This record gives sequence, C-alpha cells and structure tokens, in this order.
Amino acid sequence: MKENNLFNGFEKVTSKQWKQQIQFELKGADYNENLVWESLEGIKVKPFYHNDEDNLINNVQTKVSEFKILQNIYVHDVEKSNSKTIDSLKRGAESIRFTIENETVSLESLLKNLPFENISYYFNLKFLSIDFVNKLTEFATKNKATFSVQIDPIGQLVKDGNWFKNLETDFKSLNQISAKTPFLSIQSGIYQNAGANMVQQLAYTLAHINEYFNRIENLNQPITIEVSVGTNYFFEIAKLRALRILFNALAKEYNHTHECNIIATPTKRNKTLYDYNVNMLRTTTECMSAILGGANEVANLAYDALYHKDNEFGDRIARNQLLILKKESYFDKVNNPADGAYYIESLTEQLAEKALELFKDIELNGGFITQLVEGTIQRKINESAQKEQDLFDNGKEILLGTNKYPNKNDKMKHDLELYPFVKNNPRKTLITPIIEKRLAEKMEQERLNAEE
Repeated sequence: MKENNLFNGFEKVTSKQWKQQIQFELKGADYNENLVWESLEGIKVKPFYHNDEDNLINNVQTKVSEFKILQNIYVHDVEKSNSKTIDSLKRGAESIRFTIENETVSLESLLKNLPFENISYYFNLKFLSIDFVNKLTEFATKNKATFSVQIDPIGQLVKDGNWFKNLETDFKSLNQISAKTPFLSIQSGIYQNAGANMVQQLAYTLAHINEYFNRIENLNQPITIEVSVGTNYFFEIAKLRALRILFNALAKEYNHTHECNIIATPTKRNKTLYDYNVNMLRTTTECMSAILGGANEVANLAYDALYHKDNEFGDRIARNQLLILKKESYFDKVNNPADGAYYIESLTEQLAEKALELFKDIELNGGFITQLVEGTIQRKINESAQKEQDLFDNGKEILLGTNKYPNKNDKMKHDLELYPFVKNNPRKTLITPIIEKRLAEKMEQERLNAEE
C-alpha cells in the first residue's frame, strides 16, 4: 500500500524562515529578550525547536509499557498493614513498598496470605541490620518471592546528619549484605524537596551512587534510585531521561551490567495546605512526567498527605489517578514516547551535560561524602532553594490557591492531624542535615495564625 504523507503538499520551512517571520511579528523587539527565557538551571529555552538545529536523538530506552503502580505502606500496626496491602493489590496496586522503622516486625504476620507471583515487594528499612536482611532473604527464597531491600546509609547521613552507626561500620555491613540480596537504594528525592535545581539533583544523585561503587566490593546488582518529580512538565521528563543516561555512563566505568530501577514520587515542595484539592492536579501532571520520562515504578502522593495521617480515601484517590493514566489514558502503550521530540531531546542533552560537569567538579574536590562533611552540598542547595523561594515570595512562581487567587474563607487550623512545617530538632550531628521545605510554608503559617 502506498504511503499517503499528508505533509508532502506543503513546502518545507527552515528554522531561518521561522525566525525571520517571528522577528517581523515582533516589530523590532528583541527576539532573545522577549521570547527566550532561562531556567534556574541556566538552560535557555527557545520559542520553537526545529530539526535544522535540534535534531538530537539521545537513544534513552524507556520501557513505559512496563511501568508499575507502587503503593507505599508505612508499617506501624502489622495486622493493619497486612490488610491494607491485600486491599491495595485488589484495587490496582502492582507493587508494594513497606517502610519499616525497627527490626521487631514479624515478617510472617506482615506478609501473611500475600500473593508473591508477579508482585514485587520493597522493604524500605530505617535501620541497618544484617540479621533482618537475612530473614527477608530466607523468606523470599522459601516463598519464591521477589524482594528488594532498600538501605541507604548515605541517604541516612544526608537526611539525619548522622550515619546509622559510623561510616566504617555501615559500609562493612553493606559489604556483608551485598552478596546475598539486592539492597541498594539511592534516596535522591530529598535533593528536589530541599530546593536543589535539576542539574544539582542529577549531579548529587550520580555522586551519591559513585560513593557506593567505590566503597562496596563487586557491586553488580540492580540499583534502585528514588526521585521526586516537580511540576515543570517537560523538564521533569528530560530529567529522568538524563538520569538514565548518566547512570549508564557511570555504571559502564565500573563494569556494572544492570539497568537502574527508577521509583518516582511527586514532590512535596509545591504542595499546599490551603486549596488542597489543587494538589491532585499537581500530582497528576507530575505522575505523567514520571511515566513519560521512564520511571519503572510510580508511587503517587495523596492530596492530603501534608496534614492527614494515612487514610483509605487519600490513598484510593492517589492510586486511582495512576490507574486512570494507565488504563484509561493509555500511558503504557508506547515505549520511548519522548524520542525525537526536539524540545525534550534538547533539554535531556543539556541537563545531562551540565550535571556531568558538576559531578566531575564534586569528584575533583574530594567526592560527595567529603563535600557533605564540609557543608558544600548543603550550601549550594540552600542557595538554589532561596532563588526559587524569592520567585515564589515575589509572585513570579505561582501556586494557585496560595499566592494567586487564594480563598480567604478557607480554614485549615482544625484539620491538621500532622504538623506540616519544618520541625526543629536541635541535637549533635556529624554534618548539617539537608532539610526538606515547601515553598508555601511561611505564607501558610501566617494564614493559620490569622485564623479565628
């Protein structure tokens, strides 16, 4: 059958011709000043992209058709967590992540009557215990289950300011664990939630991973990278694609043969207390970016997660958002959906290049852990966060319902089950921890104080 190309009847228009027409429409105004804008990462964004100038193909293999809906479950009451897991799987969850605070949890009770065929289970451990990992490994082997243990001592240092025990002991334990089960998880979402720009997020994640490559012997197992996804739609798609490019380049240097496994979650940084239903719109576009960017698994954030404890309604709505994207919007039907999109390809290339340059600078200056101890990483993130905060405070970065079109009758003081602001916890730490902070916190505190 002869191909009928509808565009053959049109003359090709070059990028030069487009620019000439744009310049004519501007009536003498400056093209770069009026139509080219610069992101916080220093990337200049053009008004149009054309294959004359931007015909890049980064060849990022994103298996969008295989992305899974991940349900987060915080284990406090084991029996309730077990019931919630069974219910979540019946309602559309495709993989489960348990967050466990201590090693007294009974695995037999937690995992009772759970299906293990074609379901992946993650165990996000807030402690470092060889014995507990051995129990998980034995249980998985006995029940032919797919378990991944998530342990990140560097992530613990970043968030808490201290190691689980100390650097030497933590890495000695990791080297013992590494021979038995997939365990390594990079908790890089904190960089985004603390205000790092995208180039910093990528570079710090890469440097974070590189410390493990250097300190764990024969590290040849799948590595999970947890990322937070913001609301800058196309940039976030490009960020995840750039992350995969950078990881593959780094892994190749260590003869590491596994693809990284990316778990994406919407950021908390732009979420709000007031007009909280808008959070559903934010998380929807962020999940879309995560899927199109190639996340292997997406764990949505409930619209009320800032101020409500875990609840069935919030979890169900968050899960249903992903089910709609997958089952009704057909987001899982095409692999590599961003390939050949000149704008996204250009962003991917620039983010990867800038992040690689920053990564090399970190390594030249002692590596990631050294720069954490010196406070360099914290200072750079604070500088980036303050730039974004200034944009929000001046109304140039908008959160609808908060600093634009707020509902003055909206009251929240009596609905707070959780404290939604940065908590002060003065104590002795090895380093200054990196603190997550939302853009709207100061404004929301003022509104709460003004409520009658």
